[in-house]
Amino acid sequence: MRTLNALAALLAAQILATAAWADCTPRSLRLAVIPIKSADDMTREHQPLLQRLSQATGVPVELVIAASYESVVDAIVSGGADIARLGPASYVLAKQRDPKVEPFATFTLSAGPYTPAGSHYQALLLTRRDSPDGIDALHGRRVALSDPASTSGSLIPNAEFPKQAGAPLAQFFGALVYAGNHDKALEALLDARVDAAFVASERADAYLARHALAADTFKVQWRSAPIHYDPYVFSASLCPALKVRIRKAMLEDAGALAGFVASQDASGLVPVSAQEYAPLQRLMEAAMAR
Repeated sequence: MRTLNALAALLAAQILATAAWADCTPRSLRLAVIPIKSADDMTREHQPLLQRLSQATGVPVELVIAASYESVVDAIVSGGADIARLGPASYVLAKQRDPKVEPFATFTLSAGPYTPAGSHYQALLLTRRDSPDGIDALHGRRVALSDPASTSGSLIPNAEFPKQAGAPLAQFFGALVYAGNHDKALEALLDARVDAAFVASERADAYLARHALAADTFKVQWRSAPIHYDPYVFSASLCPALKVRIRKAMLEDAGALAGFVASQDASGLVPVSAQEYAPLQRLMEAAMAR
């Protein structure tokens, strides 16, 4: 009887091991990303990362450029994506839906006109250079935001800006216009289709550099508290062995992805954990409770 029990236990262990190995040998993997630039630019820029991850995992890696921030949250929570680049607030929303979603890497940023070097950025309220100083002149005006689930382009402004303005965004401004991403919000501002725009400081830095614009093209009317930058996250269903390979591929050889990192207006990739986003999670929970 003991022999039979031992054989049964061994067989069960082999079955479990086979299932675990099957989970670690998928036919392909999917990387979903938030829409921060045009689809053509993002597709071109991500090729080195896709190749690096494919070599590390032994399977093709497909890039999924989502139509919205919420679409990326849906993909990583539902299993439609195995890895995702999320905005900080999008990560918090994903973690609320599935606590096993795991952040593992983020970018370090070079210093720019609006952003200090490091892993933090800020939400900014920008106007054109010829606009009056102070937020009072913006009462009743049109403001651009990026996406309802964007950290700096919606959620942080809705949580923090009313403390200074004395009223919720929808009451303070005459109209809220969702542009789709930060670049489009800045274009709307320059084209005078809106009077102000809430954007990420590092996206504003990148926009100035890409279009060779002077640092005083925009005027900063408000800054949020510092925010830890975008995390790459694993879905809850991704097996531990693949997580190890992906971590190594993205974090252990800085030179291998130097071109990709530069294309993301960043200076490096570093490890990150849920702890770095805990202050933002508390802020969002407090805002939702009001």
